[in-house]
Order: sequence, then structure tokens, then C-alpha cells
Amino acid sequence: MASESTTTTDHEEIRRWVEEHDGKPASVKGTEKSGKAGVLRIDFPGGAGEDQLEHISWDDWFAKFDEEKLAFLYQQQKADGSDSTFFKPVNR
Repeated sequence: MASESTTTTDHEEIRRWVEEHDGKPASVKGTEKSGKAGVLRIDFPGGAGEDQLEHISWDDWFAKFDEEKLAFLYQQQKADGSDSTFFKPVNR
């Protein structure tokens, strides 16, 4: 079985996929500027965690996402058919 990825800019689709995988919107600590979110990440259970990431609101996450003109590339399943949390912010 081949893995398939999807790319979207739809906020609801992104939020739904992230929350289905128990993720939370976050940014990398120390990368914020002028009160705005820094480098965007999603914090999944077992991931980098609070020592490297700061949880932020969806509003702040999507404001930075749109400001940087990003799209969200994500994988539904791994090649073996198991659930995947792979994602990557990419340029539109």
C-alpha cells in the first residue's frame, strides 16, 4: 500500500486532522517576534513537548500560517496502512 499525502490551506481541514491525532497548535520557543508566533509546529503526544514548544491558540497559529503564505502537507496513512502524524508546512 502506498502512502498518500494531501496539501491544503483550509483551516477547518487542518484543525480537524490535527485534533483527530490529539495534536495542539504550537510554535518553537524562542522564535517569536514582536508578540507574534514563531516557527509553527504541531505538538503531538510523544513529540518534542513543552521544553521545545509553546502551545498557542488556533487563531495565532492560523494568523502566522496565512501571513507566511503557507500550505499544510499531511499524510493520512503510512505505507504500511497505519495512522500517520506526518505533516509539513510548505510554501503555497
